Amino acid sequence: MAQLTLTRVQPIANHRIPVVNQSLLPLLLVLGVALASLFSGAAIAAGPKGEWLVAKRTAQIKIADCGGMLWGIVSWEADPGVDEKNPDPAERGRPTLRMPVLLGMTASGPNQWVGRIYNSDNGKTYSGGLTLVDADVLRVRGCILGFLCGGENWTRVNSPVRSALSESDVAICSRLNAAADVKRTPKQ
Repeated sequence: MAQLTLTRVQPIANHRIPVVNQSLLPLLLVLGVALASLFSGAAIAAGPKGEWLVAKRTAQIKIADCGGMLWGIVSWEADPGVDEKNPDPAERGRPTLRMPVLLGMTASGPNQWVGRIYNSDNGKTYSGGLTLVDADVLRVRGCILGFLCGGENWTRVNSPVRSALSESDVAICSRLNAAADVKRTPKQ
């Protein structure tokens, strides 16, 4: 490994400032870039877990890690409603608050996840994905037929709205698992 050595001292306005050997400048540049990328990656290391404000600012989504899969539920709404366009008639009366909208997202690359997204505005579920653009911006996209895609950016909420649910990740995951078990149980 190259050693950092001081080669000479040059007088500048009655001050003596050490000058770094010119052959070490490329090494220092590479080291500086490596350190900068290390620290910028640490900012995103927080991941997508937490509270996110949707683009229209009408709802907050809480994202929880449930055994390596990300799930997002509606934790706050400006105008609470019911899931009236759900294709399952039994689900049409359920409140949209606490409803899952990001379904089983799994890691697909650095700061990227794929899974399904439920849209209660039309009752449809789309293939989609999440990309953590930076520590406070999450790109959410949904696709029809795998290639017609649209999306929006969500903003991290550091201080959730006071009326937002304060449900823990464990409670969210337990509730989602229980609901999945009920759907898998055959009717008698």
